[in-house]
Amino acid sequence: MAFKRTIEINLNRWKMGATRKPLIIRGARQVGKTTLIRDFAKTYTHTIVLNLEKPADRRYFDEFNDVQTIVEALFLAHNIPSSGLTSTLLFIDEIQESPKAIQMLRYFYEEIPKLHVISAGSLLEFAMQKVHSFPVGRVEFLYLHPLNFQEYLEAIGKDALLDQLHQVPVKAFAHQTLMDAFHRYAIIGGMPEVVKTDVENQSLSDLRVIYESIWGTYKNDVEKYTSNETERKIIKHLMDTAPLYLDERIKYQGFGNSNYRSREVGEAFRTLDEAKIVRLIYPTTDLLPPLKADLKKAPRLQFLDTGLVNYSLGIQAEMLAMDDLNSAYKGAVIPHLVTQELISLQSISAHTPNFWVREKAQSSAEVDLLYVYNKFVIPIEIKSGSTGSLKSLHQFIEAADHPYAIRMYGGAFKVEQAVTPNKKPYYLMNLPYYASTALPQYIEWFVTQDSKTEL
Repeated sequence: MAFKRTIEINLNRWKMGATRKPLIIRGARQVGKTTLIRDFAKTYTHTIVLNLEKPADRRYFDEFNDVQTIVEALFLAHNIPSSGLTSTLLFIDEIQESPKAIQMLRYFYEEIPKLHVISAGSLLEFAMQKVHSFPVGRVEFLYLHPLNFQEYLEAIGKDALLDQLHQVPVKAFAHQTLMDAFHRYAIIGGMPEVVKTDVENQSLSDLRVIYESIWGTYKNDVEKYTSNETERKIIKHLMDTAPLYLDERIKYQGFGNSNYRSREVGEAFRTLDEAKIVRLIYPTTDLLPPLKADLKKAPRLQFLDTGLVNYSLGIQAEMLAMDDLNSAYKGAVIPHLVTQELISLQSISAHTPNFWVREKAQSSAEVDLLYVYNKFVIPIEIKSGSTGSLKSLHQFIEAADHPYAIRMYGGAFKVEQAVTPNKKPYYLMNLPYYASTALPQYIEWFVTQDSKTEL
């Protein structure tokens, strides 16, 4: 089963670039990096694939100290003529296993720029710490995430439904069918092996062993990069307990009913954040761009994949029976998934979105997400209910210098004129959950369309 990924646009742009540098694909294990590049390799006349977990492949970097010799040896071993440089892709997989190979990427760029070089690996942040001279400015990065909803629809063969999702705004007749498809996606998540198995078997029970395998692999991987037994115990504790705190901002001290100190827990969470398994989403108090994360305030936890979280919480069967998933696990699942969808759009950076807080005596407020569009910071609330319940959103709008706000919910698309309790008029765009990956297009339409009447 092949998966078409939106990051392929960036790969093709890289391939055709005049100043192409060696490319490093970053992302957690099992999000599909190797499959992505193997499929992309089909666009080349020749391909050399090295897996540096294998000693036989790693020896090219262990035994030779210059890229000219490495390329000559590789071309000889793969029967590629020396004239085939521009039509050959060298794919170095699991590059984290050789800090020397990471360091030598700069020399591929400087000495053999005609050769197309892509590398991939997991936990690269830790491997880079062992590189004596990282090739800053000599490599490019792309980031791969689990499948988002658009990629999921394509994977399950719902091309007509995907076409409807691309309509901005979405047509009313497609709404319920999109909601039904999103319901399943929200339950199982976007890990490629999970999606593939679900398409083939359509049974949640068949997914259990895959979730267990993925989570277990992450535990084993990260523990390799801890320096002592205490750190390993804390990492294991966090991975066992962190999903239980999906619905709240966290405090490091004594996290998960432990005796661990704030410094220890903070360092462990930052390790998980570097591994892209658990991300720390920080608040901001800004109303204008650029947004600055307030690292002194309590963050929210964002996991790699919502399906993994749902499985670890044991709520997937319960979610099957829900009409509106907004109530799933204290209302935390859908905001988590919408955040995951926004992160999935970030292919060229590791940027994470912020949420907004105002913490004043008797006047605290918290808006789920912020989206920067040109000079505007647009607030996004993720909930069901009437517009009158949008207390925090109203506080943001009353302090902001523009009239645009978004609510993501389980209902149909609509734009309405609303008024805050202090009588400030504003436009509210109500978006169905499934439109998360199309949020940039919707916001552009929302802010620039000519059909709005003056407030």
